[in-house]
Amino acid sequence: MEVMKLKVRLRQRHFRCIPFLLLLLTHTWSVGTLEERSDDKWMHFRCNDTSSVQMVKVKFSSQVVRNEYIVAFNDYYKTNTREKFITAALNGSGVENWKILTRNNPASDYPSDFDVVLLEETEKLSGLAALNRHPSVRRVTPQRVVHRTLKYVNLTDSKADCLGPGCSYHTWQSSRPLRRSSLAINNQFWQSTGRHTSRRLLRAIPRQITTILQADALWSMGITGTGVKVAVFDTGLAKTHPHFKKIKERTNWTTEKTLDDGLGHGTFVAGVIASSQECLGFAPDAELHVFRVFTNNQVSYTSWFLDAFNYAILKKIGVLNLSIGGPDFMDHPFVDKVWELTANKVIMVSAIGNDGPLYGTLNNPADQMDVIGVGGINFEDQIAKFSSRGMTTWELPQGYGRVKPDIVTYGSAVRGSSIKGSCRTLSGTSVASPVVAGAVTLLASGVLHRGNAINPASMKQALMASARRLPGVNMFEQGHGKLDLLKAYQILNSYKPQASLSPSYVDLTECQYMWPYCTQSLYYGAMPTIVNVTILNGLGVSGHVVGKPQWHPYTPQFGQYLDIALTFSELLWPWSGWMAVSIAAARTAASWEGIAQGHIALTIESPPEDGETESRQSSVKLAIKAKIIPTPPRHKRILWDQYHNLRYPPGYFPRDNLRMKNDPLDWNGDHIHTNFKDMYQHLRNSGYYLEVLGSPFTCFDASQYGTVLLVDAEEEYFPEEVAKLKRDVDNGLSLIVFADWYNVTVMKKVKFYDENTRQWWMPDTGGANVPALNDLLSSWGIALGDRVFEGDYTIGDHDMYYGSGTTIARFPDSGIVISQKLKDQGQEVLGQETEITENVPILGLLQSRAAEKSGRVVIYGDSNCLDNSHLQKDCFWMLDALLEYTSTGHLPSIFKDHQSQFINKITDLPQRMEGNHLYRYSKVLENHMGALQTRALPPCPHLVWAQPIPLNKSAPTYQSLQVTEAAVSVH
Repeated sequence: MEVMKLKVRLRQRHFRCIPFLLLLLTHTWSVGTLEERSDDKWMHFRCNDTSSVQMVKVKFSSQVVRNEYIVAFNDYYKTNTREKFITAALNGSGVENWKILTRNNPASDYPSDFDVVLLEETEKLSGLAALNRHPSVRRVTPQRVVHRTLKYVNLTDSKADCLGPGCSYHTWQSSRPLRRSSLAINNQFWQSTGRHTSRRLLRAIPRQITTILQADALWSMGITGTGVKVAVFDTGLAKTHPHFKKIKERTNWTTEKTLDDGLGHGTFVAGVIASSQECLGFAPDAELHVFRVFTNNQVSYTSWFLDAFNYAILKKIGVLNLSIGGPDFMDHPFVDKVWELTANKVIMVSAIGNDGPLYGTLNNPADQMDVIGVGGINFEDQIAKFSSRGMTTWELPQGYGRVKPDIVTYGSAVRGSSIKGSCRTLSGTSVASPVVAGAVTLLASGVLHRGNAINPASMKQALMASARRLPGVNMFEQGHGKLDLLKAYQILNSYKPQASLSPSYVDLTECQYMWPYCTQSLYYGAMPTIVNVTILNGLGVSGHVVGKPQWHPYTPQFGQYLDIALTFSELLWPWSGWMAVSIAAARTAASWEGIAQGHIALTIESPPEDGETESRQSSVKLAIKAKIIPTPPRHKRILWDQYHNLRYPPGYFPRDNLRMKNDPLDWNGDHIHTNFKDMYQHLRNSGYYLEVLGSPFTCFDASQYGTVLLVDAEEEYFPEEVAKLKRDVDNGLSLIVFADWYNVTVMKKVKFYDENTRQWWMPDTGGANVPALNDLLSSWGIALGDRVFEGDYTIGDHDMYYGSGTTIARFPDSGIVISQKLKDQGQEVLGQETEITENVPILGLLQSRAAEKSGRVVIYGDSNCLDNSHLQKDCFWMLDALLEYTSTGHLPSIFKDHQSQFINKITDLPQRMEGNHLYRYSKVLENHMGALQTRALPPCPHLVWAQPIPLNKSAPTYQSLQVTEAAVSVH
């Protein structure tokens, strides 16, 4: 079968992050923990030729189908063979009620690598375990259904152009459900410079996106998309739509008996790619393959996508647009199939997501290395406010994320085909995605004579190498820059198979592009700076690094003052891999200041292609440039605890603010460069130096730091960590803890908070893991309670908001406690009469007296005022004041003046919820024969510094650092 021809199976694939992340990434879905989820969002777009503005209320819900499971096999088998495997697995399991569900779609006549099984049994785990034990079964995961509904509401122009705090944008910007959703929104939300905003909004929007990107220049050369098969996975398309010349095939993967588009989204996306009339698409002569994967009621299933993806491989699709996404990069069947698609040379283009301007909000599958992830800009070449930002969060908590999106293009107020045969205007990264997909289709048709030289890696390399850098915008917002169609064509037309890197160089002095790396110089003794580099391999679908990458410091540019450690993929597949670069200042640079430079050299090798006898090789260099300063004083150095932060996925941890009813998942990474980026920048502007701890407390030298900052921690603590932190504080280290709500009754109630959306939800911890924090703080006689409070208050001349915080239950008499009048939000969640409570203790400051030079401990019950995810009123001023106290011992007068009398009345402290499954995601806990116990303390990371091979030559010019094409040697 053709589908077997280029098949490179997933079992050969290594997860693609730095090595100590493999445990996180190889976690599989825990059967029985996932039930149902949904979300309401407000979205906007223009809907017709008259540009009347409509707001669309979009409701997404994703839920597990009860008792239905996707059984994935190790290979493709015919129907009767798969049935034999399942029968053999279940016959001895004691399961009586089961059946294989029939799937009637165009892929049914071909071998498949999965089945959907209905298991109707009291104890599901026995049947699932039996299936998982079968040697031909790769994985068993829940079947999922996705709902997407849209309701149109007419708006006035003034309402549509609203950009203020009262606008509907703020009701959806932080909603991030687990879903496969279309990513189209209103056209007005982009980043503004603040100058002449009203004038810019009134400017005429160019009518043809193809003209703006100069597609007509390629059309004049006879390049129009001919010979390329492009697939649109969306809501279908009418056969008789007047805008399309070559609708080659329409397939329906839903349960509805129609191929037509009942909504209009699929029509719009197809039009941007291939319309030949009125609102022109990029590749009007391309073969258009329409995959209808959503019903008119906006329902889809994981199995529908898997069958449709298999069919796309079978039909040898060249380009595939997926204007949908979700944050669930551990939805294994879906991700597995995406990798298999690109391994079979399908160039996949996907929207990066509409969860901007927050960082750490990238959507899957656009955040995959082998997929072209597209962000959005407006016609002023500004990053669209809605466009999701990096970094990728796969690598957290121990590492740093990769650069995404890959490129950006126009996604605001773009015109495309309407369902009625005219044109409409839409915005969103689901608009930017087909712009790039159309451009890729057009480019591919212009270089068909290059044959096998065009693949997912080479196309991505060309787009990235030709992209135009947007000034003043960092790489986690724009990737490599703005799509340049003509320059991409020039590169592709002369392309030679090669490897390349993303980013193509590392310049830690270059702001704003290299933010956040450029915001803090290196110094001796600091935690290494980690840059996670993507290796794109245009030589072949698989490959490897030859030997080890080599570090070449430039002697005239003081490269000897840099220490470099390198870890990298053992296997590059499909078309890509990673290289984690750890950069530190050498011991000899402890008191030195200056710029140090060098480069890393590596060689990539892939097997020979058809007709070749020798392996293919490509050599590439990664330029390194960094500023080094003398080590700052201890009191200016802050250590951010990343190790004890958990986020979805793999586990299901609730939001810290219970007001965010439609935003239940805490998934932004809780990193100083994602949802705490504004706090990070504020502290840097205040002269503090922040370092990230991605390992247990036992792995840092406390004498180097003034304060450890522990914010919104969900993880447990090793006993060795508790003891070590106590010793560290006794010896002068200070600790600041920002906690969050924790209440077992509220946690259980959240499951039933809303009948349509929350009945499935059972968190394994609260906003923070208060019982674990109490273990950590017990050495100082400090403990947090389990009541949940919310409300506005004032301290001094500062207006504050306490968003779903906890309370102080115990605190030493020698400390200072500040209390406020707040609302009992826990009672509200539980449906009880809400009370206003006087003197709620929320802030405590303690000078430890254990030793003469002991440090200080500060506890505050809420982290929302530091978190961009749902920040209403920041408390950066308070953090400054607390750091003044912890760093110098000076107690600011505002705390003296507002201290309250505190009586330790609470005797019963909050306990861990019985039956919680935190151990499934924890690095600290494990389940041993039904009993929870602490794992063995892991060894501390030990970096092996690369042996330097100095070069007695000057560094290349700054301009050459930005060259993305590698030095190539292909045998």
